[in-house]
Amino acid sequence: MEKRILLTECADATGLIAKITDTCFNHRLNVIRQDQFASHEDAKFFMRSVLEGDFSESEKIIAEIRSRLPEGARVSLDDGHRRRLCVLVTREAHCLGELLMKAYSGALNADIVKVIGNHEDLRALSEKFNVPFECYENADYPREEQEVKVMEAIDACSPDYVILAKYMRILSPKFIRHYPLGKLINIHHSFLPAFMGAKPYYQAFTRGVKIIGATAHFVTDNLDEGPIIEQDVIKVNHRYDPDTLAKAGHDVEQMVLLRAVNKVLDDKVFIHGNKTVVF
Repeated sequence: MEKRILLTECADATGLIAKITDTCFNHRLNVIRQDQFASHEDAKFFMRSVLEGDFSESEKIIAEIRSRLPEGARVSLDDGHRRRLCVLVTREAHCLGELLMKAYSGALNADIVKVIGNHEDLRALSEKFNVPFECYENADYPREEQEVKVMEAIDACSPDYVILAKYMRILSPKFIRHYPLGKLINIHHSFLPAFMGAKPYYQAFTRGVKIIGATAHFVTDNLDEGPIIEQDVIKVNHRYDPDTLAKAGHDVEQMVLLRAVNKVLDDKVFIHGNKTVVF
């Protein structure tokens, strides 16, 4: 039997769960797991259902479910296929290395099809895993031309998601709008909304913080303010200088990014305005 994930998003109303599961029952689909959430502030409904059965009439199933829901409902069935990832990097290896290793070992339901850098530092790491690496050095291109080159390189490999794994360039609104919301995922080396922008560990040091963290979020026009997917923190103390804070933060960054990417790949994340619903 096949397994698929049914994703439903619509205006909230009474009886939605019953209507969806009744349709599944009529098509002899077994509900293995189900998570749902209703947002009270704007009356939005979200549901993720893991189904098992015969999906030869998947288009008909989707149409029937949509016909029983409020107007404008979004309904999809995902077959859990391996996704394609393109990773943007600068010089720090820890986040890229974690993604490459997990993809290589099968712990990530995705293939990294290309790594694009604005420095050559991580070419050798990418090529150790037989992943193509393209580089467009900051010094070799005017800013706008460099972005065009990067966009062309991304589009040429047709990725499902683009991961900014410590890509230390601020993306222009033109670049961001070239991709649909939810396609660009960034790891920020801080527990947002604290210490946004550059040198977060130096900012944390000057404030004498007792915890540091990392935030994975979708990218929007507003710098470091996109919908948050995953966050975590670790404890630090007065003995940490900016360098040791950064080293400690690397472990959190790679862990948070990996968890966020896995949740997106598993269809556990709905974008809800400038927030997320994560199952």
